[in-house]
Amino acid sequence: MAKDKDRIKKHVNIVNRRASFEYQFLDKYTAGVMLMGTEIKSIREGKVNMQDGYCIFQNGELWLHNTHISTYTEGTHYNHEPMRARKLLLNKKELKKLEKGAEEQGVTIIPTRVFVNDRGFAKVEIALARGKKLYDKRQDIKEKDVKREMDRSGY
Repeated sequence: MAKDKDRIKKHVNIVNRRASFEYQFLDKYTAGVMLMGTEIKSIREGKVNMQDGYCIFQNGELWLHNTHISTYTEGTHYNHEPMRARKLLLNKKELKKLEKGAEEQGVTIIPTRVFVNDRGFAKVEIALARGKKLYDKRQDIKEKDVKREMDRSGY
């Protein structure tokens, strides 16, 4: 029984680190997610991969695609499909802002973080993002190196 408790994490915070390297974030939003019972159990175990994830609008609703939530190991025939599209829950105001922003050329909506809030609900942090060019990525790497050197020298 003790091993089962260790498997389920108290605080879930899964970050898409690749997204901050590939995209420049213009605006961030926190959205609820429509999940099945076994999906929330897998999220609490930390088995989420959202590296290739993206969001699109279908019939005025925002859907999360290409996010892999592994099947629950102890699930039966009621287990979920790992790569299915999941509906994101936002206010109408936020949906309109996102839809208007996503219509611009070169702008997309990507998931940046999955976490479980204090009430136990799974939330997805999504960002309105613009893809970076190669020189932007080099500049970011250079800035991180300079900051690291400054921290080491004691400034």
